[in-house]
Amino acid sequence: MRTDVVTFGLHILDILGRPVTRIPPGQEVELIEEITMTVAGTAAATAVDLARLGVRTASVGAIGRDTLGAFLRERMTAEGVDCTGLSEVDTAQTSATILPIRPDGGRPPLHVIGASAELTEDRIPWPLLAEARVLHFGGSGLLPALDGEPSARILRRAKEIGLTVLMDFIPTKDPEFPGRLAACLPYVDYLLPNLEDACFVAGTDDRASAIDWYHRHGVGATVLTMGADGVSVTERGGTERLLPAYAVDVVDTTGCGDAFSAGFIAALLDGAGIEQAAELGLAAGSLVATGLGSDAGITDRAGLDRFTAMTPRKQQGE
Repeated sequence: MRTDVVTFGLHILDILGRPVTRIPPGQEVELIEEITMTVAGTAAATAVDLARLGVRTASVGAIGRDTLGAFLRERMTAEGVDCTGLSEVDTAQTSATILPIRPDGGRPPLHVIGASAELTEDRIPWPLLAEARVLHFGGSGLLPALDGEPSARILRRAKEIGLTVLMDFIPTKDPEFPGRLAACLPYVDYLLPNLEDACFVAGTDDRASAIDWYHRHGVGATVLTMGADGVSVTERGGTERLLPAYAVDVVDTTGCGDAFSAGFIAALLDGAGIEQAAELGLAAGSLVATGLGSDAGITDRAGLDRFTAMTPRKQQGE
């Protein structure tokens, strides 16, 4: 069966608890309401959401030869994701994050890069990519063996074989990261970061200036998620359009960006234009925010369409 989308990059095990209002001192116990464990990461979580939306998806990355990696592979395979592109490494544990979720949905992460650092160019199954229509590259910034020129080479080759390329990133404080990301942008059709990350890398607090920075470096379009302020969509050479957020009670913002990417890609595959694709992405990200973890809320495309039809949108300035 042909694969429509390959997600490439971070594969993380998340352990989440909520609501966390404080870290207790010493050995003191703090009771919370809920703890869960989920598939996460800008490649893995997006792959799971795509599969639930009915998209034939394969995921490529590196995991440890450990129980965490076995959990990720088992869960992703059960969701219908092709995991033949997942490499196991003996030199590092599976990437993992502990997330104490605050009452407002905020999530300060405690992260181990782990096996993600072992993801290299020679682990890419190019025959698998050659069968696909879309490559989603997720996690630049936390992929030390790939960031910069290796990523640019991968994306250039992906474009040469006819793939539509999407990219998301997780910026670091490394002063070299903006330049490394910029090397990739001429080969990216749609860039899907959140606004805070986009501005940080561009070195500005102004959204318009950030958008201009990415477009000057060659990206085809910026699609910036802005939390309660919705989404900004701007094609290179075009005018920015703002889409309002859905009015939902936020439980946890973990995985909202990955769900947005999945909804956006699913709509593109259906032939949608960029604004219509962003609308479905916005719905998917908003639905995930209503539960705990990257896999919350999304069950199938019909359920997402019902959410879209029944959930009110925020008004400007709310």
